[in-house]
Amino acid sequence: MREIGGYFGLELNTGKEFHDNAIRLNTGRNALEYILKANGFSKIYLPFFICDAVLQPIKKHNIDVIFYTIDEQLEPVFNYETIEEKSAFLYVNYFGLKDLFVQTLPAKCKNLIIDNSQSFFSKPLPGTDTFYSARKFFGVPDGAYLYSNRKLDSTFERDESFERASHLLKRVDVDAETGFNDFRNNEAKLENQEIKQMSSLSKALLSGIDYQNAIQRRTENFDHLHASLKKLNKFKVKRGLGVPMVYPFWNSNSDLKKTLLAQKIYTPTYWENVKAWVEEESLEYKIVDEVVYLPIDQRYIVVDMDIILKSVQ
Repeated sequence: MREIGGYFGLELNTGKEFHDNAIRLNTGRNALEYILKANGFSKIYLPFFICDAVLQPIKKHNIDVIFYTIDEQLEPVFNYETIEEKSAFLYVNYFGLKDLFVQTLPAKCKNLIIDNSQSFFSKPLPGTDTFYSARKFFGVPDGAYLYSNRKLDSTFERDESFERASHLLKRVDVDAETGFNDFRNNEAKLENQEIKQMSSLSKALLSGIDYQNAIQRRTENFDHLHASLKKLNKFKVKRGLGVPMVYPFWNSNSDLKKTLLAQKIYTPTYWENVKAWVEEESLEYKIVDEVVYLPIDQRYIVVDMDIILKSVQ
């Protein structure tokens, strides 16, 4: 029964989600679990350069893991002909910059899974299992989208995320630093969750976002940084067709992350767990240790990028 009257709640815009035709789940790792269960995979090929959170559903279902390496173009060093019938091959669309490469994969790689958790605005390829994580791009407490031709004959309960939204409210009401511990605690609460539907709170928040503005801001900010930093960047990155998540900047300044942090310019690390899986001289180890991911998202304009450039240069 619809509730009428009473106290006021959040005033949220009602619009259209970007992935309005996808399956709505609570987390990206659970979207991967859905794919693994629906297809009955017994083995999966993963890049070494990946968040260890993806291992949660893999371990849960006792699926064998084979890791592969990537090159400086963030592309697999791999013989695709070795993929067995019940084995999946997962590729990460790194930082939203690998759309053109992703488009080449279905022709040479069977049982392909595209992890678009870093590439929210990339379109899914026909017939290719693809998943997205909304939390990497927007301020929501949960939320993932999944495109899959195979459907599980299951009904999932809806997640409730109001108790995991404190970091979002504190950032608005106080500042990011005050809400950071809440952010870490709320992220930890998502670990080892069962597959659930996306919460009503996240769905409402994602229905009120100006996605075209987000696309424009991200591309303009990326291009502005790249115009000044491309000669200093050991990554020969190209924006291509995608909408980037961050600007990955790889240079020889080992203190850059600390310099930025001292000026309250926060940069994430992707991913410390990788260093325990690979040799110190490997490319993946160097990427984790040396690449700084500069923020370019829709909260900022070119003036903010100039502040970052001043700190970097």
